[in-house]
Amino acid sequence: MVINTNTTALNASAQLQKNSMNLSQSLARLSSGSKIVNPSDDSAGLAVSMKLGAQIARTGAAQQNVNNAISFNQTQDGYLQKVNDALTRMSELTVSAQDVTKTSADRALYQQEFSTLQTYVTDVATKDFNGVSLFGDNSGSAVSLSVTSDSDGKAFTMTGVDLSNTTYSTATGSSTSIDTVAHATTALTNVKNAINQLASDRATIGANEEALGYYNDQLSSLSNNLSAAKSQITDVDVAKESTNYAKQNILVQSGTAMLAQANSMPNSVLRLLS
Repeated sequence: MVINTNTTALNASAQLQKNSMNLSQSLARLSSGSKIVNPSDDSAGLAVSMKLGAQIARTGAAQQNVNNAISFNQTQDGYLQKVNDALTRMSELTVSAQDVTKTSADRALYQQEFSTLQTYVTDVATKDFNGVSLFGDNSGSAVSLSVTSDSDGKAFTMTGVDLSNTTYSTATGSSTSIDTVAHATTALTNVKNAINQLASDRATIGANEEALGYYNDQLSSLSNNLSAAKSQITDVDVAKESTNYAKQNILVQSGTAMLAQANSMPNSVLRLLS
């Protein structure tokens, strides 16, 4: 028996240090809720989880873009519903102005309302959504918009609507009036054409909304699945880790007691000297 080197105590100390480290690691996992507290815990898992986290963030941004595009389309349709009301009333006025029992003074009153509705439709064509024109660039043709639809930057092209095209501008122009029976007859044809165009444009907006709804559902599902995959890598299983924590806690307490015993063993050598 030697007293200079207590190998038993050294071994007990090394084991206690190991168990203490495991206990600290388990405590860190439980307190943080993550299995990967340090890169050394799972270097490969950390790399994968970082990429998944970045994709989740990009997917969330794409979903926000799609939701904004849906709001854009809904705003468009909200205006077009009122344009439909205006054109419907205008068509009614064109027929009323063709009544042979109406005087020129009566038609003048009809024309006053008709002109006001024409101005309203023309004004709607200039509306915007957060600075982006709702109904084209007043070039007479629809302008399509690209909406980011996934985390890789791919886009869905929304077919645009332009209220300044020839069909609408003819119905709302100064050349279309109902101050005479002949003019009212021509105006009826122009307004009916505008109503037909409006029906087509609203159907286009409906198709845009439907497609964007599918993209939104797809992105939501992808985000959920990516989050679940990341959770499998990084999130701690509390029940399992609690069991491990209890185990390591007992081992530390036991190791502490055994180290105390190992440190007291050389004292027995003193009996040989007494």
